[in-house]
Parts: sequence; C-alpha cells; structure tokens
Amino acid sequence: MNLKRRCAAAAAVLAVAATGLVTVQATAEATQPPQSARPTGKKCPTLTVSAGWYGDNRARLQKMIDTYGRCADGGRTGGGKGGAKPVAAFDWDNTVIKNDVGDATMFWLLRHGKIRTPRGGDWHSTSRYLTDPAAKALAKACPADGTTLPTRRDTDCADEIVSVYGEGTTTGGDTAFAGYDHRRMEPQYAWLAQLTRGWSAHQVKGFAAAARKENLAAPVGTEQRVGTGRVTGWARYYDQQRDLIRTLKKAGFDVYVVSASPEPVAEVWAESVGVDARHTIGIRNVIAHGKLTARLKGCGTVEDGDDSMITYIDGKRCWINQEIYGVRGAAAEKVRPAAKRQVFAAGDSDTDVSFLRDATALRLVLNRNKNELMCRAYDDGDGRWLVNPLFIEPKGRLAEPYPCATTGYTERDGEKGPVRRADGSVIPDQKDTVHGS
Repeated sequence: MNLKRRCAAAAAVLAVAATGLVTVQATAEATQPPQSARPTGKKCPTLTVSAGWYGDNRARLQKMIDTYGRCADGGRTGGGKGGAKPVAAFDWDNTVIKNDVGDATMFWLLRHGKIRTPRGGDWHSTSRYLTDPAAKALAKACPADGTTLPTRRDTDCADEIVSVYGEGTTTGGDTAFAGYDHRRMEPQYAWLAQLTRGWSAHQVKGFAAAARKENLAAPVGTEQRVGTGRVTGWARYYDQQRDLIRTLKKAGFDVYVVSASPEPVAEVWAESVGVDARHTIGIRNVIAHGKLTARLKGCGTVEDGDDSMITYIDGKRCWINQEIYGVRGAAAEKVRPAAKRQVFAAGDSDTDVSFLRDATALRLVLNRNKNELMCRAYDDGDGRWLVNPLFIEPKGRLAEPYPCATTGYTERDGEKGPVRRADGSVIPDQKDTVHGS
C-alpha cells in the first residue's frame, strides 16, 4: 500500500471513529503478508486444464502454487494443526460443481419419502427459527400419523416443504424463519440437516449417494418433479476445479471443502475430487444413540444444540479456525494472524465472504452476481481477488452496477447497508466486468 493510500485509509478510520457511526474491526485483508517468490529449482506440478479460465487467472493460480507449494519451499506457510502444509479451502456448491448438492439431496428425500415425521407433529421441533405461520402450514399439509412423511405421493406436503426450504416462505406467502443472526446462520440450509433427524450419518450418506448418481447421470438442464413443481435435476463437476484441487494436493497443499450443506452429504460428493471426510467440513448434527438429531453442533462460543452458527459467512471462518487450526472458544470467531490462515480460498456466494477475505495469497470468486462478494472482489483492494465466470452456464453481465455503497451488505439483523473495507471506507458501486457472453 503506497503512502497516499495509507493516509486515505487512516483518515477514513479517524472519521468513522469520530462520528461513532460504525465500529471498524481489523480484518484479514488488512493483515496480508507480502507475496515473495521462493525459487528452489524444483518444478511444481502444473495445471493442465486451460479452457474456461478468464484472463490471467490460471497463470496467477500457477504462480501461487509455485510460490507456496511444498515443492517450492517445504510448505512453511499457512499450515493447519498437525503439520505445516499450506491450506486451500473450497466452498462446494457452484464452486466445485454446478448446482447444489443440498438441493439434490432434499429433492431425493422428498421423492422417496425419507423425511421423518416431527415428534408429535410439532414442526417447531425441526428448527428453533421456524415461525408460527410456517409451523401451522406444515402441520396442515403434512400428516403426523406415520414414521415418515408420505411426500412421494402427498403433493401438498411436498410442496409446503419445498417452499419453506427453497423460498423461505410458506405456499401462502408467510415468512418461514425469523430471529437469527444473518452473518452466522441460514436456517433454510440448516433445515435440511435438521430434517435428516432419526437417520444415521451412514444412512444419510447412502441417500446422498443415490441423489448424486441420479444427478450426474441426468442430461444437463434436466428438471425433476417434486410435489406439483419442477426443480433442478442435474449436476456436474467442474473440470477446472478438479484439476486445481489435484494440482494443489500434488504440490503439498492441505485441501479442504467447507460447505453449508450437511456434512455427510458434502463428504459423498467431495470424495470424487480426492477430498476425504477428514478434510470435509459441513453442517454437523448432534448425534444421540447413533442417530442424527435436529440439534446442531456449535463452534467458538456457540454450544452444541444452540443451533445459532453453521458454516455460513462468519460461521465458515469459525469452523475453519476450529477444525483446521485447532482454535477453540471466542478466538475461533476472530481473524487469525496471517501465518495461521489459509493461503487460498474459492467461493461463489456471499456465504463465502469471510473465509475468502481470510485467504492470504489468492481468492478465487466464481461470478454468480452475489452483491457483497462481487463488491469486494471487484474492489480488489489488495490485488489478490480473482474473478471468473462460472465454468458451466456462466451468467451474463449484470445490467446495473452492484449496490455496494447502499445495500450490498447484510447486517446481522438482516437489514441492508453499505459494504465497507477494512479501514471503514465504503466501497463504491461496482460494474460487472467478468461474465459470460
């Protein structure tokens, strides 16, 4: 950062502090280590897939591998617990594959009647954030007289669950979830994990494997019927991300998947890109008597069963710090020193903002037109953000600039506000410049 930029940043901080309008918290982007080449004469493995990469993104990724890989310097940067390997962390849905494995699993569960009936027919038991109108709508649509719900043939029940899960509203238009921290929790995502209650993790992995087989076999663009509606019925791995993960692993990186899907589901899909269960982090249920419950494991200061933090925005930071770096308690929720963070991260949505910002070398963003993420990526304050169109069915150019200066950021209470840099200054609206044709 040059002198002019430092002065401007300092002025912004003083101005914010003086007015008391916002509390500026030090973030990862403000504590980046300098990139320095470490020539050793030993050649690192190279990326082999060239199609689909925008501009010099592939070349910059290769330079990162050459710089930070153990093939270059013994991997002394960005190590997790139990070793000194540099860490790379990938979101999953639409980052490593096209489409959503959580959706694929939910639709499979509904089509095969595998969702357990809530205890006593009380839908509040499935999520502490479910509103009264949503609980009543679900109770009305779904019979409570069996072990599992008859969603294979009962279209009213299936439609109500699809609406609450997919839209966050009842079929009648009422808000389905309320009262949660929007930087730590997405109750719609969590609800899928909670609806697997009563099954073992092994059984859920079996359901996910069946859904995976169907979605990979289906032609691109396939829709399937669930209830009375049509939903996405296909998925594909990105060849570019398979190649990147393979190359990172060969170069000595510790590669993790950090997903906001249920962990057993993410494990099934991640295995095919060489990421094992130990390196897969997702939404975790509390287990009792060998069965998943509707309660969720906690992170940082959040206790098991409190259900208030999943692998979502700031929650992804916490789970990475806790599970990869062995940090416990309140410290897991904070930005760690640069040498104790992931070197690389990849994502596609606002749910990935925090762990992407924590990456110290490069941050790969697949453009799905998500406001906060694209504001930060296009602002590119430290020159470490890479923006790439989706590798399959890339989105076209967004006609209007991203509303960074006004409503691009989601507050903890769900209100919208401006996206701010680490120094407190507001990011101006950003044009969409990296997109499909």
